[in-house]
Amino acid sequence: FNVKDISVKDIKRGFVASDSKNDPARECNNFTAQVLILYHPNLIHAGYTPVLDCHTAHIACKFSELKAKLDMRTGKEIEENPKYLKMNETAIIVITPTKPMCVEVFSEYPPLGRFAVRDMKNTVAVGVIKAIDKKI
Repeated sequence: FNVKDISVKDIKRGFVASDSKNDPARECNNFTAQVLILYHPNLIHAGYTPVLDCHTAHIACKFSELKAKLDMRTGKEIEENPKYLKMNETAIIVITPTKPMCVEVFSEYPPLGRFAVRDMKNTVAVGVIKAIDKKI
């Protein structure tokens, strides 16, 4: 992967190359994602701050708001604004990165719209990004 006038030393983990004229990649304030909790010994509440692995970036992100709990099979909403999440539950969550992070909606750019949530050396959850609040 070679780009004119850019050295390999200038590119760091988490950087994203994009089309600057049509759809430039931008940092996000927060994003809404559908998350499946795979393994967590305790309950997950709003305010939980694990590490998100999205493309090559590994950034701590805060679960700002638990919007809705979903039925895993049908995808329909079971509960609005749940207090907590347990193992094997799916939810719509607003996530806020603690450092600048570039992500995209899964339906438009699948590689930038998937992520894994890691904590305690385990993959706690996986998810896809549904909507983004980009910085301008």
